[in-house]
Amino acid sequence: METGEGRPGVAATLRALNGALGRPAGLWVKESGARNLRHRDFLAPRAALSAAFPGGQVPAGVMAGVESLAGPGVLAVRGCQETPAGLAVQLRRPEAFRRLLGSPAGPAEPRAGWVVLHCPALRGPAAPRPRHLRALLLAEHLAQLLRAQGVGVRLVPALAEEGSREVLRQLRIDWPSSSGGSALPDAVSALKQALGRSPFAAACEQGPGTAVLPEGVICKVHLKSFVEQQGLVGYDPNLDVVLVTEGKLWSLAELQQAVLQCTAGGQGSCGSIVHVVNCEEEFQQQQLDLLWRILDPGAHTGLQKHLVCGPVKVTNPSSPIGADQYFQLRKRQMYEASVMKYGELAQDEAWTEVIDTLTVATIRFEMLSTAHRSQITLDLEDSSISTKGTKSGTFVMYNCARLATLFDTYQRAVEQGTYPPLPPLSELNFSCLREEGEWLLLFNYLLPFPEVLQQAAQLPAPTKGIQITANTETVCKFLIQLSMDFSSYYNRVHVLGEPFPHLFEQMFARLRLLGAVRDVFHSALATLNLPPLSQI
Repeated sequence: METGEGRPGVAATLRALNGALGRPAGLWVKESGARNLRHRDFLAPRAALSAAFPGGQVPAGVMAGVESLAGPGVLAVRGCQETPAGLAVQLRRPEAFRRLLGSPAGPAEPRAGWVVLHCPALRGPAAPRPRHLRALLLAEHLAQLLRAQGVGVRLVPALAEEGSREVLRQLRIDWPSSSGGSALPDAVSALKQALGRSPFAAACEQGPGTAVLPEGVICKVHLKSFVEQQGLVGYDPNLDVVLVTEGKLWSLAELQQAVLQCTAGGQGSCGSIVHVVNCEEEFQQQQLDLLWRILDPGAHTGLQKHLVCGPVKVTNPSSPIGADQYFQLRKRQMYEASVMKYGELAQDEAWTEVIDTLTVATIRFEMLSTAHRSQITLDLEDSSISTKGTKSGTFVMYNCARLATLFDTYQRAVEQGTYPPLPPLSELNFSCLREEGEWLLLFNYLLPFPEVLQQAAQLPAPTKGIQITANTETVCKFLIQLSMDFSSYYNRVHVLGEPFPHLFEQMFARLRLLGAVRDVFHSALATLNLPPLSQI
């Protein structure tokens, strides 16, 4: 039966399965564990069936409907049967291999709208700390994810000078620098005029008995009165008065300009402004949020959301450690761990590049594989870095490099005439992919990958107040789990076998599968600004 066009997807298949049971609610679950996948791919649990059908008995006509599922993005069903666990479905696996490997995950359907990502950490001290680094890496990763979904993204603030932050260059952080001739001075002047007209602004009295004001204070603004008048929720109850400085107005002007560029750039009026801050700076950012709402009554100031990062705790620091020292420490540890594994390394440019990339991967995974609202604890002891740890960025990069080595080896063998070139998809026989790990790679990683990226890029509206949570840890966790399952499969299966013609059919199917796995690695690493390594 015709299965429909389009790349298969988890969501589309689940919708079709639920529709076949005549229930809009999600009765079905996708299996992911190796043990269950030996027998079934989707399950409608017994408890759910009992609630949906009298006595839990599914009518024969409904079962037939499940077995004949079809439609765009829907995986074809091989069989459906009642089991003690519930209604179990197994897919036509060779057909699933062919459809998925014939239509690799391309760019998502473009999403309308724009997002301004504001990272106040860049306005902080000249030497950022790990807590600033966490917010910065998260903002940059989120920008890459959103762009991959077709969303227009602006990053604020721009760096004052190209290369002024060496640690950003070392960590491969892609952040815009300011260009000359901006309209910011005029915007700052307009904000000063708005201050003069605001009923919430007042001059700062100076005289005997009053505290000495910090340099550059223009006036003070009563935030609590504004919050109460507007009925705003989610703000810190201790917010009262903010002292307005020239620097705060420049920050607001830069945000205004970013919004203007988004709305004037044909990206529509649907957007949001997300302040990505560490928890220590949350209070100050709420002050800036309210000040902007007071001085600029435009609708866009109501689009502000706050993505707050939990604390970064550093164990046993002899003194407060900066992001640059953190990078150099991890780099030295990575070099020493590599020497232990591979022997004395050549001091050439290629190895330096490899060590630098592994260091960046280690730091990014340390900072981004934990939910953003949770605390991170950085262990700075030498023993915390390893080239073997299965939860690390190094492990992910190592497995990505293994795939590169596999295909380099195959290509050299083709050039030497040992193996024939990989035939086109139409000539491959995917029914010979019967290893448990092969279906695991396809069903748990290749199939849901576009939806994983989409989930990671979602910025939900705050349920109450101004704070939002995002699934920014999704990609790192996905890559770690993929690396573990790929490594297990690769250690068990000899992909490039003896050059006998009767073995080529299985080898070609496996190469096609692993080529798609390699593409997933590369696409996911790109959202982390990590280049894939060809060797380690």
